[in-house]
Amino acid sequence: MDSQGQTTSMQRLQNVEKRIVRVLELAGGVMDELSNSTGPRKDLVNNHCLEFMQLIKDIQVALRDEIKSACDYRPFEKCDYSSRIANKICCKKLEYVVSQLDEMKQTVNEFHGAV
Repeated sequence: MDSQGQTTSMQRLQNVEKRIVRVLELAGGVMDELSNSTGPRKDLVNNHCLEFMQLIKDIQVALRDEIKSACDYRPFEKCDYSSRIANKICCKKLEYVVSQLDEMKQTVNEFHGAV
């Protein structure tokens, strides 16, 4: 793999990182809105949740593509331990984010059921 391909891959991963930061900002925004003393604004919560879900899907697709491209390139034959561990860590992080999203969705549904 040439240095240009590596740079492109790094740029794609940096874009994923930016999306993850945005996902966390959205989650924080929803939490702030849910804790608002005057009550949450339904349209804002819905918009944040929709954007959150779309970003999660985009992140999953981008990471899958990066993982596939990383598997195509192996600088040392049979030496993929660090890549496999990094991929497992990424998967666990995504599972955690998805579980948090499910909890947020449940909280929103409970709130709308109570209203």
